[in-house]
Amino acid sequence: YKRALGADAVPCCYEDIEQADVVVLVGSNAAWAHPVAWQRLVQAKTDRPEMKLVVIDPRRTASCDIADLHLALQPGSDSALFAGLLNWLSDHDAVDAAMLPHLANVKATLAACKVWDLATVAEACQLSEQEITNFWQLFASQPRVLTLWCMGINQSQTGSDNNNAIINAHLLSGKIGYAGAGPFSLTGQPNAMGGREVGGLANQLAAHMGFSEEEVDRVSRFWNSPRVARQPGLTAVNLFKAIDRGEVKAVWIMGTNPAVSMPEGNRIAQALARCELVVVSEVSAHSDTADLAHVLLPAQGWGEKNGTVTNSERRISRQRCFIEPAGEAKPDWWLLAQVAQRLGFGAAFAWQHPCEIFAEHAALSGFENGGRRAFDISALATITREQYDQLTPVQWPINARRPEGTARMFADRRFFHGDGKARLLPPAIPIKTQTCNDYPLLMNTGRIRDQWHTMTRTGNVPRLMQHYDEPFVSLHPHDAAAHGLSQGDLTRVQSALGWWSGRVVIDSGLTRGQLFIPMHWTRQFSAQANVDGLVAANCCPDSGQPALKQTAVRLQPLRPAWQGWLFMPAVMAPQQLLYWSRAPQEGVQRYVVAGNGKASDWLMQQPGMRDVQWQQAQSGQQRHMLGWRNGNLVCAFYAAPWLPEIDHGFVARAFTHTPNSPQQRHTLLGGRPAQGENPGRTICSCFGVGDVAIRRAIEQGCDSTAALGAMLKCGTNCGSCIPELKNLLTTLRVAQ
Repeated sequence: YKRALGADAVPCCYEDIEQADVVVLVGSNAAWAHPVAWQRLVQAKTDRPEMKLVVIDPRRTASCDIADLHLALQPGSDSALFAGLLNWLSDHDAVDAAMLPHLANVKATLAACKVWDLATVAEACQLSEQEITNFWQLFASQPRVLTLWCMGINQSQTGSDNNNAIINAHLLSGKIGYAGAGPFSLTGQPNAMGGREVGGLANQLAAHMGFSEEEVDRVSRFWNSPRVARQPGLTAVNLFKAIDRGEVKAVWIMGTNPAVSMPEGNRIAQALARCELVVVSEVSAHSDTADLAHVLLPAQGWGEKNGTVTNSERRISRQRCFIEPAGEAKPDWWLLAQVAQRLGFGAAFAWQHPCEIFAEHAALSGFENGGRRAFDISALATITREQYDQLTPVQWPINARRPEGTARMFADRRFFHGDGKARLLPPAIPIKTQTCNDYPLLMNTGRIRDQWHTMTRTGNVPRLMQHYDEPFVSLHPHDAAAHGLSQGDLTRVQSALGWWSGRVVIDSGLTRGQLFIPMHWTRQFSAQANVDGLVAANCCPDSGQPALKQTAVRLQPLRPAWQGWLFMPAVMAPQQLLYWSRAPQEGVQRYVVAGNGKASDWLMQQPGMRDVQWQQAQSGQQRHMLGWRNGNLVCAFYAAPWLPEIDHGFVARAFTHTPNSPQQRHTLLGGRPAQGENPGRTICSCFGVGDVAIRRAIEQGCDSTAALGAMLKCGTNCGSCIPELKNLLTTLRVAQ
């Protein structure tokens, strides 16, 4: 946005979803990653069936469920598709002539796009010419086109250029600045825009100001501080490289888990282990990063914080705490201010309430602004504590000219470069990750439905572990067969930097030669499931964003002698295994484990197994064991050469409702209740509805998601499971 529009300013608002004629979703599985926005889109398409949805994604995801067109392009070829679109718009008289006086660098950009004709784009994207033409014609023919994109575009070596390729098309066609149209970046975190507003990037000062002499001087005078950073700092990847070299001696990590989320995760951990002082502010006692800290500070969680957040549409909302902070947990701003005061800057950091910080922030945004900077919330600079507490959500700019806020920007076609024009930027040549004989497959990473980032909070909620409860890799059926793998097998995925292990999921929605692994699992939950550790630290030179979506890898089947389920009342660290993964259940920790040798011998060697009385049953190669201490169940273990089928809920309840009679204990040893059935894989996490009940309801006559919702409640809360409900409906109809 800054390169094109002169400011980090999203032109659109969420209401544009309902008002668009065409929505283009690029590099985003919004059905799972942005479920609230997705439900708005689903409802809009239900209300207006003539609305068209185009999904551009190498994978067929849940977001394709209602798509009119899915372009399963080659990973990393997005900029080629949109450069071709720009060329096509120019050649087919689809340029907004009234917009041209407000644009700079048009001729040079169009000249650079000339090489991207239809045939060249089709080859680069591995799409048919007809598919591409259908998309380009749809984009050009409708005035209200809204493009939504997320990390599939951003996390690339050409991330900024990918963004600008999309923005170019909207600028040249004039589809910006009015209802239902515009380039709309969906942020990957709930306060990503708020963090940028206050200068939370290495290449920014506060209030969206940069490092020109004028801007540095302005910030210096506003804060009455002669010491202000005069050049960009280190971006995240470069910061950890500097730590590893010993150039950075101390680091304070807040609200992030870089030992997991950064590329080359093992090297990040090594760098932190070498650092002289690592301070971590965290809400969880343990995370992969917190375990490396010299000083671990108790941070406040979301419901304990008092402040503001800014979402993707520039909307500032009050975050009001609704629970008392746990223990001695303190706000981030308070911790920072306390350190600053002890460094001798007490007068500048004397805040007593977040309202005071917000008012200072608002005042800086309007200081010597005069309409030259997009970010301006100066109308809130004199806000009182009472007004702050009553603040309703509002979109910036919020100033004397627009005291009620601004829904959409650039309606006047005045941009924030010095000449008032927007800039078109020549497209980058897509960087294609090279596979080879040693690493013949292309790995993509991303999110799943019920987990958030590195699971420091969501991973501890049993209900959220029901949808997917262990790390997995999605494979095309042909790739699985070529490697001798079937649904549910264990496998290793290896890159030049390391290896990952998890369960196989067969997915025909993938293109052959590509695989997908979720980014959430950490050392807290599995032995070797940090997928970003396989990814090289290649970054976009402009944004510093690492390329997490394209890594060359190979597959290797993992063939343990046995697999099993282990239930323990507390978290443990299993030793001497080929594979393990943990999922919490109510009152117990459930592990899936796999190893060689004798399963019973392995169990006896684990910590905490002394003074345990064992109850055992063996049938063929299956071995079931219950461990008792003083009449209390302390261990339940079920192992076989394959992963045994047991009722997890039934076993877990035994840890909170101890079975006392011999018959009850014998039934528990079998792993299943004497009567009743296993609910199967959880589809609806909100109401705990499994696929067994859903399949039965469909067989009994439920023929729509609405009917299933009426009978079972599934799909009636957050709606994220609706695509899977539809898939089950379709699958069973075909079978019948």
